[in-house]
Amino acid sequence: MSSFLQGRKKKTSIEMLTMNILPGAKKGTRFIFKEKGSESPNTIPADIIVILDQKPHDIYTREGDDLILAETVSLWEVLTCSCTLDLTTLDGRTLTIPINCVTFPFHEKMIPREGMPSIKDPSKRGDLRIKLNFKIF
Repeated sequence: MSSFLQGRKKKTSIEMLTMNILPGAKKGTRFIFKEKGSESPNTIPADIIVILDQKPHDIYTREGDDLILAETVSLWEVLTCSCTLDLTTLDGRTLTIPINCVTFPFHEKMIPREGMPSIKDPSKRGDLRIKLNFKIF
């Protein structure tokens, strides 16, 4: 290390960097802090680049601004069209969704504007897409 520093003293400093992560931000979004990286004499400090990752959710998956939920209902409920789903949204609200007659496995029911907010226009939201499958017993 001493040959790398070539007689210069090493200086350590800590600086708090803040990112404004907007609702609806997607995996892969990049935040660049210009010239906030390592410094050396007679050089411009490096940029720090932070790439947003997304933790998996226990219930929902994400496709663009849409949220996907896989749900299984009994064949009896499907045949009698007597099923409702009580869902808790990511923001803590409870939705009661009536499931009308389903004609095939993995039928998809769409709930408009219950997905993720659009990063470009937070007043717009994606959809909640419920993929229904049958259980038989």
